[in-house]
Amino acid sequence: MSAPVLEIKNLNVGYGLGDQGVRAVRDVNLTLHRGEVLGLAGESGSGKSTLAYGLTRLLAPPGVVTGGQVIYHPAEGEPYDVLGLSDERLRKFRWAETAIVFQGAMNSLNPVHKISVQLTDVLRAHEPKMSETSRLARAREMLKLVGIAADRMDAYPHQLSGGMRQRVMIGMALILQPQVVIMDEPTTALDVVMQRQILGQLIELRERLGFSVIFITHDLSLLVEFSDRIAIMYGGRIVEEAPAAAIYRDALHPYSKGLLGSFPALRGPRRELTGIPGSPPDLKGMPSGCSFHPRCPKAFDPCAGNIPVLGRPGTGDGRTRSVACWLHPTEEPVG
Repeated sequence: MSAPVLEIKNLNVGYGLGDQGVRAVRDVNLTLHRGEVLGLAGESGSGKSTLAYGLTRLLAPPGVVTGGQVIYHPAEGEPYDVLGLSDERLRKFRWAETAIVFQGAMNSLNPVHKISVQLTDVLRAHEPKMSETSRLARAREMLKLVGIAADRMDAYPHQLSGGMRQRVMIGMALILQPQVVIMDEPTTALDVVMQRQILGQLIELRERLGFSVIFITHDLSLLVEFSDRIAIMYGGRIVEEAPAAAIYRDALHPYSKGLLGSFPALRGPRRELTGIPGSPPDLKGMPSGCSFHPRCPKAFDPCAGNIPVLGRPGTGDGRTRSVACWLHPTEEPVG
Protein backbone atom coordinates (compact mmCIF):
# COMPACT_ATOMS: atom_id res chain seq x y z
CA MET A 1 0.00 0.00 0.00
CA SER A 2 1.30 3.49 -0.87
CA ALA A 3 2.37 6.10 1.69
CA PRO A 4 -0.35 8.04 3.55
CA VAL A 5 -1.36 11.53 2.41
CA LEU A 6 -3.96 12.18 5.13
CA GLU A 7 -4.30 10.58 8.58
CA ILE A 8 -7.39 11.20 10.71
CA LYS A 9 -6.73 10.30 14.35
CA ASN A 10 -9.44 10.08 17.03
CA LEU A 11 -11.42 12.90 15.42
CA ASN A 12 -14.46 14.13 17.35
CA VAL A 13 -16.87 16.69 15.93
CA GLY A 14 -20.01 18.07 17.53
CA TYR A 15 -22.71 20.70 17.21
CA GLY A 16 -23.02 22.90 20.26
CA LEU A 17 -21.42 22.40 23.67
CA GLY A 18 -22.53 21.18 27.06
CA ASP A 19 -25.70 19.20 27.76
CA GLN A 20 -27.36 20.46 24.56
CA GLY A 21 -24.42 19.48 22.34
CA VAL A 22 -24.59 16.64 19.82
CA ARG A 23 -21.60 14.41 19.04
CA ALA A 24 -21.88 13.84 15.29
CA VAL A 25 -18.45 12.24 14.71
CA ARG A 26 -17.00 9.99 17.40
CA ASP A 27 -13.36 8.87 17.64
CA VAL A 28 -12.86 8.36 13.91
CA ASN A 29 -9.56 6.92 12.68
CA LEU A 30 -8.96 6.80 8.91
CA THR A 31 -5.94 6.87 6.61
CA LEU A 32 -6.03 8.01 2.99
CA HIS A 33 -3.12 6.82 0.86
CA ARG A 34 -1.59 8.51 -2.18
CA GLY A 35 -3.48 7.88 -5.40
CA GLU A 36 -6.28 6.05 -3.58
CA VAL A 37 -10.06 6.40 -3.82
CA LEU A 38 -11.48 5.95 -0.32
CA GLY A 39 -15.25 5.57 -0.25
CA LEU A 40 -17.25 6.72 2.79
CA ALA A 41 -20.75 5.24 2.96
CA GLY A 42 -23.70 5.30 5.34
CA GLU A 43 -27.27 6.48 5.71
CA SER A 44 -28.16 10.14 5.98
CA GLY A 45 -27.21 11.44 9.42
CA SER A 46 -24.35 8.98 9.93
CA GLY A 47 -21.74 11.77 10.07
CA LYS A 48 -20.13 11.54 6.62
CA SER A 49 -20.37 15.20 5.60
CA THR A 50 -19.62 16.40 9.13
CA LEU A 51 -16.40 14.37 9.03
CA ALA A 52 -15.39 15.99 5.72
CA TYR A 53 -16.12 19.54 6.87
CA GLY A 54 -14.53 18.90 10.25
CA LEU A 55 -11.21 17.69 8.87
CA THR A 56 -10.99 20.73 6.55
CA ARG A 57 -12.21 23.14 9.29
CA LEU A 58 -15.15 24.26 7.17
CA LEU A 59 -17.84 23.63 9.77
CA ALA A 60 -20.14 26.58 10.31
CA PRO A 61 -21.17 27.41 13.91
CA PRO A 62 -22.34 25.75 16.07
CA GLY A 63 -20.21 22.97 14.56
CA VAL A 64 -16.93 22.47 16.41
CA VAL A 65 -14.04 19.99 16.37
CA THR A 66 -13.73 18.83 19.98
CA GLY A 67 -10.70 16.55 19.69
CA GLY A 68 -8.30 14.60 17.52
CA GLN A 69 -5.76 15.27 14.79
CA VAL A 70 -5.78 15.54 10.99
CA ILE A 71 -2.21 14.93 9.83
CA TYR A 72 -1.49 16.01 6.25
CA HIS A 73 1.58 14.69 4.43
CA PRO A 74 2.58 17.20 1.70
CA ALA A 75 4.48 16.08 -1.40
CA GLU A 76 7.46 17.99 -0.03
CA GLY A 77 8.22 18.91 3.57
CA GLU A 78 7.20 17.61 6.98
CA PRO A 79 3.69 16.44 7.93
CA TYR A 80 1.52 18.85 9.95
CA ASP A 81 -1.77 18.91 11.82
CA VAL A 82 -4.45 20.75 9.83
CA LEU A 83 -6.39 21.48 13.02
CA GLY A 84 -3.44 23.50 14.33
CA LEU A 85 -2.91 25.73 11.29
CA SER A 86 -3.19 29.51 11.54
CA ASP A 87 -5.89 31.19 9.44
CA GLU A 88 -3.32 32.29 6.85
CA ARG A 89 -1.80 28.83 6.45
CA LEU A 90 -5.25 27.24 6.45
CA ARG A 91 -6.30 29.47 3.54
CA LYS A 92 -3.27 28.30 1.56
CA PHE A 93 -3.99 24.67 2.48
CA ARG A 94 -7.56 24.76 1.21
CA TRP A 95 -7.95 24.31 -2.53
CA ALA A 96 -4.18 24.20 -3.12
CA GLU A 97 -3.62 21.01 -1.08
CA THR A 98 -7.18 19.80 -0.44
CA ALA A 99 -10.24 20.69 -2.52
CA ILE A 100 -13.92 19.88 -1.99
CA VAL A 101 -16.72 19.23 -4.48
CA PHE A 102 -19.69 20.09 -2.27
CA GLN A 103 -23.02 18.33 -1.96
CA GLY A 104 -25.38 19.73 -4.59
CA ALA A 105 -22.32 20.96 -6.47
CA MET A 106 -24.05 21.53 -9.79
CA ASN A 107 -26.08 24.29 -8.11
CA SER A 108 -23.03 25.80 -6.39
CA LEU A 109 -21.90 27.93 -9.34
CA ASN A 110 -22.70 31.65 -9.15
CA PRO A 111 -25.57 32.21 -11.64
CA VAL A 112 -24.52 35.79 -12.54
CA HIS A 113 -20.89 35.10 -13.47
CA LYS A 114 -19.50 33.37 -16.54
CA ILE A 115 -17.68 30.05 -16.17
CA SER A 116 -14.38 31.71 -17.10
CA VAL A 117 -14.67 34.20 -14.23
CA GLN A 118 -15.43 31.52 -11.66
CA LEU A 119 -12.55 29.29 -12.77
CA THR A 120 -9.98 32.09 -12.86
CA ASP A 121 -11.10 33.45 -9.46
CA VAL A 122 -9.44 30.44 -7.82
CA LEU A 123 -6.17 31.17 -9.61
CA ARG A 124 -6.44 34.89 -8.87
CA ALA A 125 -6.75 34.18 -5.14
CA HIS A 126 -4.01 31.54 -4.84
CA GLU A 127 -1.58 32.51 -7.60
CA PRO A 128 -1.77 36.34 -7.76
CA LYS A 129 1.44 36.62 -9.81
CA MET A 130 0.00 34.58 -12.68
CA SER A 131 -0.96 36.68 -15.71
CA GLU A 132 -4.57 36.85 -16.90
CA THR A 133 -3.57 35.13 -20.15
CA SER A 134 -2.06 32.23 -18.19
CA ARG A 135 -5.13 31.99 -15.98
CA LEU A 136 -7.44 31.72 -18.97
CA ALA A 137 -5.15 29.12 -20.56
CA ARG A 138 -5.22 27.03 -17.36
CA ALA A 139 -9.02 27.33 -17.19
CA ARG A 140 -9.37 26.13 -20.81
CA GLU A 141 -7.02 23.24 -20.04
CA MET A 142 -9.12 22.16 -17.05
CA LEU A 143 -12.36 22.32 -19.04
CA LYS A 144 -10.78 20.15 -21.69
CA LEU A 145 -9.66 17.64 -19.04
CA VAL A 146 -13.23 17.27 -17.79
CA GLY A 147 -14.65 16.94 -21.30
CA ILE A 148 -16.06 20.45 -21.94
CA ALA A 149 -15.22 22.43 -25.08
CA ALA A 150 -13.23 25.63 -24.51
CA ASP A 151 -15.91 27.69 -26.30
CA ARG A 152 -18.16 27.18 -23.25
CA MET A 153 -15.83 29.40 -21.18
CA ASP A 154 -18.10 32.40 -21.76
CA ALA A 155 -21.30 30.54 -20.90
CA TYR A 156 -23.34 31.22 -17.78
CA PRO A 157 -24.25 28.25 -15.52
CA HIS A 158 -27.89 28.21 -16.69
CA GLN A 159 -26.64 27.62 -20.25
CA LEU A 160 -25.01 24.32 -19.22
CA SER A 161 -26.63 20.96 -18.52
CA GLY A 162 -26.51 19.47 -15.01
CA GLY A 163 -23.72 17.11 -16.01
CA MET A 164 -21.65 19.92 -17.53
CA ARG A 165 -22.06 22.06 -14.41
CA GLN A 166 -20.88 19.13 -12.32
CA ARG A 167 -17.83 18.74 -14.56
CA VAL A 168 -17.05 22.45 -14.18
CA MET A 169 -17.09 22.03 -10.40
CA ILE A 170 -14.71 19.07 -10.64
CA GLY A 171 -12.44 21.10 -12.92
CA MET A 172 -12.53 23.98 -10.44
CA ALA A 173 -11.54 21.61 -7.63
CA LEU A 174 -8.56 20.31 -9.65
CA ILE A 175 -7.34 23.61 -11.11
CA LEU A 176 -4.60 24.04 -8.46
CA GLN A 177 -3.64 20.36 -8.68
CA PRO A 178 -4.41 19.45 -5.03
CA GLN A 179 -3.17 16.25 -3.44
CA VAL A 180 -6.59 15.40 -1.93
CA VAL A 181 -10.08 15.88 -3.42
CA ILE A 182 -13.11 15.38 -1.17
CA MET A 183 -16.34 14.71 -3.06
CA ASP A 184 -19.51 14.99 -0.99
CA GLU A 185 -22.43 13.27 -2.78
CA PRO A 186 -21.34 14.88 -6.10
CA THR A 187 -23.66 12.90 -8.39
CA THR A 188 -26.86 12.71 -6.31
CA ALA A 189 -28.95 14.96 -8.60
CA LEU A 190 -27.80 13.30 -11.84
CA ASP A 191 -29.28 10.38 -13.74
CA VAL A 192 -27.54 6.99 -13.63
CA VAL A 193 -25.93 7.31 -17.07
CA MET A 194 -24.44 10.72 -16.26
CA GLN A 195 -23.26 9.42 -12.87
CA ARG A 196 -21.26 6.68 -14.53
CA GLN A 197 -19.80 9.06 -17.12
CA ILE A 198 -18.62 11.56 -14.51
CA LEU A 199 -17.26 8.93 -12.14
CA GLY A 200 -15.46 7.16 -14.98
CA GLN A 201 -13.88 10.46 -15.95
CA LEU A 202 -12.93 11.14 -12.33
CA ILE A 203 -11.05 7.83 -12.16
CA GLU A 204 -9.29 8.63 -15.44
CA LEU A 205 -8.24 12.04 -14.06
CA ARG A 206 -7.06 10.43 -10.83
CA GLU A 207 -4.82 8.05 -12.78
CA ARG A 208 -3.46 10.91 -14.90
CA LEU A 209 -2.91 13.52 -12.17
CA GLY A 210 -2.22 11.26 -9.18
CA PHE A 211 -4.48 12.88 -6.57
CA SER A 212 -6.30 10.99 -3.81
CA VAL A 213 -10.08 11.00 -3.36
CA ILE A 214 -12.46 10.73 -0.41
CA PHE A 215 -15.80 9.92 -2.04
CA ILE A 216 -18.83 10.37 0.22
CA THR A 217 -22.20 8.86 -0.68
CA HIS A 218 -25.11 6.87 0.70
CA ASP A 219 -25.03 4.72 -2.47
CA LEU A 220 -22.77 1.78 -1.64
CA SER A 221 -23.18 0.35 -5.15
CA LEU A 222 -21.25 3.32 -6.57
CA LEU A 223 -18.41 2.83 -4.11
CA VAL A 224 -18.10 -0.88 -4.78
CA GLU A 225 -17.54 -0.07 -8.44
CA PHE A 226 -15.19 2.91 -8.19
CA SER A 227 -13.37 2.80 -4.82
CA ASP A 228 -10.17 1.08 -3.74
CA ARG A 229 -11.27 0.92 -0.09
CA ILE A 230 -14.58 1.58 1.65
CA ALA A 231 -15.28 2.81 5.18
CA ILE A 232 -18.82 2.38 6.55
CA MET A 233 -20.15 4.96 9.05
CA TYR A 234 -23.03 4.56 11.47
CA GLY A 235 -23.97 6.81 14.39
CA GLY A 236 -20.87 8.94 13.91
CA ARG A 237 -18.43 6.01 14.06
CA ILE A 238 -16.57 3.87 11.54
CA VAL A 239 -18.04 0.36 11.91
CA GLU A 240 -16.14 -1.37 9.08
CA GLU A 241 -13.29 -0.60 6.71
CA ALA A 242 -11.95 -2.91 4.00
CA PRO A 243 -10.95 -3.12 0.33
CA ALA A 244 -14.00 -2.56 -1.88
CA ALA A 245 -13.93 -6.11 -3.23
CA ALA A 246 -13.81 -7.56 0.31
CA ILE A 247 -16.81 -5.45 1.41
CA TYR A 248 -18.83 -6.59 -1.61
CA ARG A 249 -17.77 -10.23 -1.34
CA ASP A 250 -17.83 -10.72 2.42
CA ALA A 251 -18.98 -7.78 4.56
CA LEU A 252 -18.52 -8.55 8.25
CA HIS A 253 -20.69 -5.96 10.01
CA PRO A 254 -24.48 -6.54 9.88
CA TYR A 255 -24.98 -2.88 8.96
CA SER A 256 -22.66 -3.24 5.94
CA LYS A 257 -24.59 -6.33 4.89
CA GLY A 258 -27.84 -4.39 5.24
CA LEU A 259 -26.56 -1.63 2.96
CA LEU A 260 -25.43 -4.19 0.39
CA GLY A 261 -28.81 -5.90 0.52
CA SER A 262 -30.66 -2.66 -0.22
CA PHE A 263 -29.57 -2.29 -3.87
CA PRO A 264 -30.07 -4.74 -6.76
CA ALA A 265 -27.16 -6.74 -8.16
CA LEU A 266 -26.11 -5.80 -11.70
CA ARG A 267 -25.17 -9.39 -12.54
CA GLY A 268 -26.13 -12.89 -11.46
CA PRO A 269 -29.51 -14.22 -10.34
CA ARG A 270 -32.26 -11.98 -9.05
CA ARG A 271 -32.45 -11.57 -5.30
CA GLU A 272 -34.95 -9.99 -2.95
CA LEU A 273 -33.99 -6.57 -1.61
CA THR A 274 -34.03 -6.65 2.17
CA GLY A 275 -33.14 -3.16 3.41
CA ILE A 276 -32.58 -2.30 7.06
CA PRO A 277 -35.49 -2.14 9.53
CA GLY A 278 -35.92 0.82 11.82
CA SER A 279 -34.31 4.27 11.66
CA PRO A 280 -30.83 5.71 12.31
CA PRO A 281 -30.21 6.61 15.97
CA ASP A 282 -30.94 10.02 17.47
CA LEU A 283 -27.49 11.52 18.08
CA LYS A 284 -28.78 13.32 21.20
CA GLY A 285 -29.92 10.03 22.72
CA MET A 286 -27.66 7.26 21.46
CA PRO A 287 -28.52 3.73 22.58
CA SER A 288 -26.16 2.04 25.02
CA GLY A 289 -23.54 -0.38 23.74
CA CYS A 290 -23.35 -0.84 19.98
CA SER A 291 -25.43 1.93 18.41
CA PHE A 292 -26.72 -0.48 15.74
CA HIS A 293 -27.97 -3.17 18.11
CA PRO A 294 -31.66 -1.98 18.20
CA ARG A 295 -31.84 -2.61 14.44
CA CYS A 296 -29.43 -5.54 14.19
CA PRO A 297 -30.87 -8.98 13.31
CA LYS A 298 -27.83 -10.69 14.91
CA ALA A 299 -27.65 -8.75 18.18
CA PHE A 300 -26.82 -10.82 21.28
CA ASP A 301 -25.93 -10.21 24.95
CA PRO A 302 -22.75 -8.03 24.74
CA CYS A 303 -24.22 -5.69 22.10
CA ALA A 304 -26.56 -3.76 24.38
CA GLY A 305 -24.05 -3.04 27.12
CA ASN A 306 -20.64 -2.54 25.54
CA ILE A 307 -19.38 -0.39 22.64
CA PRO A 308 -17.32 -2.54 20.24
CA VAL A 309 -13.86 -1.21 19.36
CA LEU A 310 -12.83 -0.87 15.73
CA GLY A 311 -10.03 -3.40 15.28
CA ARG A 312 -8.43 -6.08 13.13
CA PRO A 313 -10.61 -9.21 12.94
CA GLY A 314 -9.09 -12.65 13.34
CA THR A 315 -9.67 -13.55 9.69
CA GLY A 316 -7.32 -14.42 6.85
CA ASP A 317 -7.47 -10.87 5.47
CA GLY A 318 -7.49 -9.23 8.92
CA ARG A 319 -4.44 -7.11 8.17
CA THR A 320 -6.25 -5.23 5.41
CA ARG A 321 -9.60 -4.66 7.10
CA SER A 322 -11.15 -3.62 10.39
CA VAL A 323 -14.56 -4.00 12.00
CA ALA A 324 -16.36 -2.90 15.18
CA CYS A 325 -18.74 -5.75 15.98
CA TRP A 326 -19.02 -8.27 18.82
CA LEU A 327 -19.67 -11.00 16.23
CA HIS A 328 -16.05 -10.64 15.12
CA PRO A 329 -13.59 -10.41 18.03
CA THR A 330 -10.65 -8.21 17.11
CA GLU A 331 -6.96 -8.91 17.69
CA GLU A 332 -5.78 -5.28 17.89
CA PRO A 333 -7.54 -1.88 17.88
CA VAL A 334 -7.20 0.64 15.04
CA GLY A 335 -5.76 4.07 15.83
